[in-house]
Amino acid sequence: MSFWNDFAMIWGAAPHKSQTISSAAQAMHQAKRGSGVEVRRKLREHAERKKKHKWRNRRWAVLIAVNLLFTLSFWFDVQLLEGSLTASRFLGFHLADVYSGFLILLADWIFPVNLVLGMTAIWLLWGLLGGRTFCAWVCPYHLLAEWAEALQQRLVAKKWVREHALHRGMRTLFWILFALLAALTGQTLFLTLNPVGILSRALVYGPTLALVWVAFLLAFEIAYTRRSWCRYFCPMGLTYAAMGGMSPIGVEYTLENCVHEGECRAVCEVPHVLDLTIRGRAEDVKQRIGPDCTRCGLCVDVCPTGSLRFQVKRFWEF
Repeated sequence: MSFWNDFAMIWGAAPHKSQTISSAAQAMHQAKRGSGVEVRRKLREHAERKKKHKWRNRRWAVLIAVNLLFTLSFWFDVQLLEGSLTASRFLGFHLADVYSGFLILLADWIFPVNLVLGMTAIWLLWGLLGGRTFCAWVCPYHLLAEWAEALQQRLVAKKWVREHALHRGMRTLFWILFALLAALTGQTLFLTLNPVGILSRALVYGPTLALVWVAFLLAFEIAYTRRSWCRYFCPMGLTYAAMGGMSPIGVEYTLENCVHEGECRAVCEVPHVLDLTIRGRAEDVKQRIGPDCTRCGLCVDVCPTGSLRFQVKRFWEF
């Protein structure tokens, strides 16, 4: 049941409390009732420790390094990593973003071998790493959106702006609309509006007027709703989530030590995937966070009890 709930959430369904909670989880939920003293003790211990940003720092380093590699390869003409994040070659092997390539196939109705091979290679890579790993660990817009979110949260705290939630099903709608547009008109409008491609090409080949569109998106996120492109609009993120549902790599939640204080959901870009950390929601004593998770590690960094950790499943555990 959890798999189908997680899959439905990718496409915009709201999380809900499961009706099939294991007996072990039920016993643990019952034992946690009235444990306020223990919760406060653990939170005091957490407050006394300096918060770490281990996974965030690692992720930023990888993201900057990958995008810098595109730039340096072009500047020094070493042909190591050529192109941009939507279509590239690594040591001569073709790579292509799956959703962008899908739109090109729909628009042109031809199937270039290099494009298909490139899409397949990317599917295998990010399918193995799982979830929306691409978004958090490679996408340059994600990094800018994180910085914009930090500014937005300060403005919200000062009550200069208000946070507005949109329906996550909008992302599914845009996924379908861009695909229909490509199939019916031959126009790949998404490739023009995609801030990931715009930023990637700007880093490699130099800035263009298209950066005005990226600035508009960031301003909208600061003034109206944080992470709006990543949460509510980006069809690339939806595609990677759907591709990475069976990955052996992911964040695992352990119910036993969780104090349900909600810090993980406060920092999460896609907090619906952490709905299971709400008191009484977990289906089992150990659960894998769903495929819409970006694997950013922010929840792992802030969890006061280590109840969220990166884990690798063995093949017999599937």
